[in-house]
Amino acid sequence: MGASIGIVTAEGISAGLVDANRKISGRILQYPEHGGVADDLTTLPANKIAEKLAEIILEVAAGQHVDSVGLAFPGVIRGGVVEESPNFPQMKGQQISKAVCTHLEAHGQSPKVVVSNDADVVAAGIAATRNQLDHLIRVWTLGNGIGYGRYPSGTEIWEGGHTVVTMDPKEKYCSCGGVGHLEGIMGYRSMRLRFLDLEPEEIFEQAHEGDARCMDFVKLWHRALAAATASSVHMEGPGKFFITGPSARYLNLSMLHRYMHEMVMMSTLQGYVFEIVPGGHEIAIIGAAVSAAMEQPATVTAAP
Repeated sequence: MGASIGIVTAEGISAGLVDANRKISGRILQYPEHGGVADDLTTLPANKIAEKLAEIILEVAAGQHVDSVGLAFPGVIRGGVVEESPNFPQMKGQQISKAVCTHLEAHGQSPKVVVSNDADVVAAGIAATRNQLDHLIRVWTLGNGIGYGRYPSGTEIWEGGHTVVTMDPKEKYCSCGGVGHLEGIMGYRSMRLRFLDLEPEEIFEQAHEGDARCMDFVKLWHRALAAATASSVHMEGPGKFFITGPSARYLNLSMLHRYMHEMVMMSTLQGYVFEIVPGGHEIAIIGAAVSAAMEQPATVTAAP
């Protein structure tokens, strides 16, 4: 793998140059910079987002040749096209790869540009940093939205944050508008809509202090994650599930295991384990760069 840039788009944009050893070379560029003020990405027109991404890529490249660029974007991403992105509705149907390439070529850069789902690149980053590119990696990313990342990603959708985990018709807090979704329970937006008077961190703080309403929700939060994970186990088998993101700090592994045990009863499927991975953009940036640089996914063996 030659020099590659990984760039991750969420509430902001983070980018870095990744070298042949799959390590970030130099500093991570962030937009907005710490303490800075930026345009709300969710309100920027699609062409302006593509222009901003290209601008950041050129700044990270700093004039040197770059073989490939990996863009991580939330939503259903296939063939360089954002087919669906509830968090960025203006990007639906946009050929983001082509648009970024056009901007880069105007400045003398013509790298291969690959667009991937933002959770999938986290899985790829975990695989790359642990020298496990020949393993199946599954990861939950817990934050403003809920992502389910998988390496190798293949051609499937893997929008695990929209897994249906309840049949209650009142559970319609998901950003996509769907009823009963995992993100409609665990996502920041859904928690704020559900409580109105509390921020997500306050919900967990008050649950720890014994507030009954918050304690009941924390149980629901864990049960929802267990239900979605159990669905993955029943579809793809047991193995390790990584968990990362800002909300991973709220996770009670004992509670999660207890609910999983209630949902996965077949003994041959009970070999699942969980590992919390520290947050930060580094793993996602590396994963985006590696995903772009690799021409073919590695052969998959049993999960570690």
